[in-house]
Amino acid sequence: MKKLSKQSFPSLRMRRLRSTDNIRRLVRETKLAPENLIQPIFLSDGKNKKEKISSMPDIFRLSIDHALKEIKKLTTVGIIAIALFPKIAASKKTLNAEEAYKPDGLVQTSIKKIKDKFPDLLVISDVALDPYTSHGQDGIIDKKGYILNDDTNNILVKQALSHAESGSDIIAPSDMMDGRIKLIRKELEKNQFYNTKILSYSAKYSSSYYGPFRDAIGSLKALGKSDKKTYQMDYSNRNEAIREIDLDLREGADLVMVKPAIPNLDIISDLKETFKVPILAYHVSGEYFMIKSAAKKNVFNERDLVIETLTSIKRAGASSIITYYAKEAAKWMN
Repeated sequence: MKKLSKQSFPSLRMRRLRSTDNIRRLVRETKLAPENLIQPIFLSDGKNKKEKISSMPDIFRLSIDHALKEIKKLTTVGIIAIALFPKIAASKKTLNAEEAYKPDGLVQTSIKKIKDKFPDLLVISDVALDPYTSHGQDGIIDKKGYILNDDTNNILVKQALSHAESGSDIIAPSDMMDGRIKLIRKELEKNQFYNTKILSYSAKYSSSYYGPFRDAIGSLKALGKSDKKTYQMDYSNRNEAIREIDLDLREGADLVMVKPAIPNLDIISDLKETFKVPILAYHVSGEYFMIKSAAKKNVFNERDLVIETLTSIKRAGASSIITYYAKEAAKWMN
């Protein structure tokens, strides 16, 4: 076979910019850093409690004293934001979720203690009723089990205000009720919480990836065979996500969320290109469980796969990522 002459070979060689580690780092388009990662914290009542979550290896439910110790570790590796999720005692769960907005509730008291010790840490507090309802749904139900949108919104507004009064930096409604962002923003303005930010779970799909999370907050058994398809989005829909984001931004959201992350990279990309606003993505419990379980069986290099996965979410357009791997990934990057 005749050899190609040097003159005939293309002058552009794409591999030139891949030839060494330093040149790859120099021209890298997407860069992942600890400050892009948000660590979820599962809270439980009491003291000196650190409960394993069977469906989420290496993740625990923590009483506030242990949570404060964990948060200290997070700050030392460069994590600047956490997201709080409570497990409420069964005796405090009711049909109307009154525990959700009590000033001395688990989340409210935890926010105060966290902000007192870590004033610069960004605290994101989940606004949703499923940890507090006896039926495990994110809202108030009628006799037929249908979620009542406007009745639910009335409770969500009270819950959001109680979080703001406790010192939450970012209120995060994850319920997918229609119109709740406008009502929450109006209440925050009325009470002069002008700088309290709203992170709306705007494109939250009804997904099979949420099982371990529901186990962690104690709503899985209560929910039973019921689903959340009348308010969470159909994962077959793409344009609907744009409509949801547009509505929430108009109603006063500062940040918007896509959940779950990996099955919806196209949605993240669409929204970033359409709205040019900060898009957050939730690398959810099911995604975490699959990677962690396979890694424990040495199917692949856990570190490499996690960094690749989180980078792909950021490459799609996410500004920040809520992930149960935040602390581990930050350590690896450091």
